Amino acid sequence: MKANKKITGLAICSLVFALTVQAQDLHFSQFFNSPLTTNPANTGFIPDADYRLGANYRNQWSAVMTVPYKTTSIFGDAQLFRDKLENGWLGIGGVLLSDVAGSGSLRSTKVYGSIAYHQQLGNSSLLSAGFNVGWANKRIDQSKLKFPDQFDGKFFDAPFTAVSLTNTSVSYMDVQAGMNYAYFPQENVYINTGYSIHHVNRPKETFFNDNTNAGRIPMRHIGFVNAILKVNDRVIINPNAYFTTQAKATELVFGLNGNYNLSEYGEKQLVAGLYYRLGDAIAPMIGFELNNTKFTFSYDATLSSLNKFNNYRGALEFSIIKKGFYPQNQDRQSMCPTFY
Repeated sequence: MKANKKITGLAICSLVFALTVQAQDLHFSQFFNSPLTTNPANTGFIPDADYRLGANYRNQWSAVMTVPYKTTSIFGDAQLFRDKLENGWLGIGGVLLSDVAGSGSLRSTKVYGSIAYHQQLGNSSLLSAGFNVGWANKRIDQSKLKFPDQFDGKFFDAPFTAVSLTNTSVSYMDVQAGMNYAYFPQENVYINTGYSIHHVNRPKETFFNDNTNAGRIPMRHIGFVNAILKVNDRVIINPNAYFTTQAKATELVFGLNGNYNLSEYGEKQLVAGLYYRLGDAIAPMIGFELNNTKFTFSYDATLSSLNKFNNYRGALEFSIIKKGFYPQNQDRQSMCPTFY
C-alpha cells in the first residue's frame, strides 16, 4: 500500500510537471545510432558509405507507467555531388519522429528535412555544417487525464477539475543547426566531434491560453565526440561521449562499443558495448552486423533513486541501420577503419 501511494504521488507530480513546465526533448541512449537528431551536420556525414537508412525504437518506464513512453524514429540520408564538388559534397536527408507518453496519450509527431555541406581540409580532415527545418505537432487526449483536484485521497473519482486546456493540439516550425569536424590521420584512426543548437527559433509549445513567452521551447545544446580505432584485423572499438543541456537540465552519456569480425572481409560482425548516463542508468548493448546492415539492442538499467519504484527496469531500445554505396562507387575508400 505504501509503495502504491508513492507511485500515485509520482504520477501526480509527473502530470503537473508535464503540463506546467517546458518539457525536455526526446532522446535515445544509442545517440550514435540516431545521427540526424543528434546533429544536422551529420546529414550525409557517412565516412564508410554513400547512403544510410535507419530506424530506432525506445520503450521507457514500462515498470512504473500504465502506458509506457514509446519513441520511434525513421531516418535516411545520402551524399550528393561527390564527383562534381572539389574535395567536398552535399548531404541531404530527413527524419520522422513519433512519441507517445503516458496514459494521457501525449503524442508528438515531428518531421524534419536536413541538409549539410562537407569539405575536406587536406587529406586527413573534414569540416561540415548543416541545418534542418521541420514541422512538429503535439496533441493530448484530455478525457484520459486525471488532475490532483480530482483525487479524494484514495481514488480519482471527483467529476470536476479546475484545470482547463485551451488547446489539445499545437503545431509549430522547428529549426536546428550544427557543425562537425573529423580527423583521420591514418587508416586505423578516425576521430570526430560536433556541436549543435536545437530549437534555434524557440517555437512556442503550450496547451494553455498564454500570451507570454512562458511556452517557448528553450534552445538545446548538444556536443559529442567519438573515435573509431582499429585494434587488429578482428577488433574495431568505438568510444563515444555525448553531452546535452536544455533549460538547466543536463545529460552526460559516455561509453564504448566494439565490433568483432566473424568473417574474412567483415561481412559478419558481432557488436557489443556498455554506456553510462551520469547519475541515472547503465546501458549494456549487444548487436550483429551482416552485409552493412547493423542490428543493436540496449537496455537502460536504472541506478538512480527511481530504481526503488521500477526495480532497475528503465528502457529498452532497438536500432537498425543499413548503409550502402552507389553502383559507381563500390570501390571508394572509406575514411574510417574497416575490416576490408
